[in-house]
Amino acid sequence: MKRVLLGALLLLSACGRDDSMPTGTILRFWAMGREAEAVAALIPEFERRHPGVRVEVQQLPWTAAHAKLLTAFASDSLPDVLQLGNTWVPEFAMLNALQPLDARLAGTTRIAQTDYFPGIWATNVIDGALYGVPWYVDTRLLFYRRDLLAKAGFDHPPKHWEEWLSMQAAIKAQVGEQGYAVLLPLNEFEPLLALSLQQSVPLLRDGGRYGNFRHPELQRSLAFYAEMFARDFAPRASNTQISNPWTEFGRGYFSFYISGPWNIAEFQQRLPADLQSAWMTAPLPGPDGPGASIAGGASLVITRGSAQADLAWQLIEYLSEPEVQRAFHQRVGDMPPRRSSWDESSLATDVYAKAFREQLERSKPTPAVPEWEQIATEMRLVGELLVHGKLDVAAAAVELDRRTDRILEKRRWMLDQRVASDGVTTQ
Repeated sequence: MKRVLLGALLLLSACGRDDSMPTGTILRFWAMGREAEAVAALIPEFERRHPGVRVEVQQLPWTAAHAKLLTAFASDSLPDVLQLGNTWVPEFAMLNALQPLDARLAGTTRIAQTDYFPGIWATNVIDGALYGVPWYVDTRLLFYRRDLLAKAGFDHPPKHWEEWLSMQAAIKAQVGEQGYAVLLPLNEFEPLLALSLQQSVPLLRDGGRYGNFRHPELQRSLAFYAEMFARDFAPRASNTQISNPWTEFGRGYFSFYISGPWNIAEFQQRLPADLQSAWMTAPLPGPDGPGASIAGGASLVITRGSAQADLAWQLIEYLSEPEVQRAFHQRVGDMPPRRSSWDESSLATDVYAKAFREQLERSKPTPAVPEWEQIATEMRLVGELLVHGKLDVAAAAVELDRRTDRILEKRRWMLDQRVASDGVTTQ
């Protein structure tokens, strides 16, 4: 009788299970920082749907992640699924470390490209092939003191550059030498990058072979950036020279601040109660109207050497479900890349997140070259020389192109070799 009961229990427990995977299948997943902690809490549901599968989540610190990933690639020990910062996708695609995902995307109804903000999706497309699925998205926009803006005579945030300069001039006239209108930390490249992405021309030319900063439109961005410092609207300072940006924002030392979504929680926690209604977020103004901004964040990829590629794709599908993305947002605060994930969530009614939703529709990817982070560093350094008057706009554009071209020298050589071997032009 005991044997009969045991057999019946085993039969019942097997009902409704997915037995396509062998018992004891292990899927390795590497993620970074807080995201790894947050996703670990979502994995049990995936494992419940896939009996016999265990997902091993390994947390990597962001500061050491890039070096560890390159070491793992060299030793052929990358995991099955990997979180990659969007600016890292081109590098690992070039190394042939990632599996293209176009065929898998074509065969699923659970991930729809049209549901994603276009700028963040584009960061995963390299030479026309898809290598990642956006996991969360980041961008930059304006945090501003609407009470101080109203005091200066304006009842709305700026819509274009000329209006923004007028607002900054009015605020500066009120605060005088004791304050400023905008904070653009010199140790951050993101503000200048966002202003540059607002132009209609690419930051690199000839298929990513050369810098394009001498183009008149990109010089226009350099000039606008420099003007805010030249007119004393912005302090010539880095974040480390500002004792506490939240405190200084609260006391009105500056009224505009270009930053990301994490600062919603920071301002809510750090500003006193009587100032909680005094600040707001707004999309970035552009040269002639609403402007673009950066498409940052991280994506999920499948490594080339994965022996569990089908299961790895199922994990990406699961983590891409709107309900799962909402749960992930609740745990870590990262903004979901799918429009449907914003619906019926706390983000849908968050007055501060509303501007981010609007800005994400106008986010743009940085150039899809492995060397981009080095170029971004040079943007910051040359921008600082411009702000301090050591270069004028034209000279800064020439210098930035010179540094960019030097960084891209190896890329040009490699592309030329491909052209010579293939007999075709490679973009």
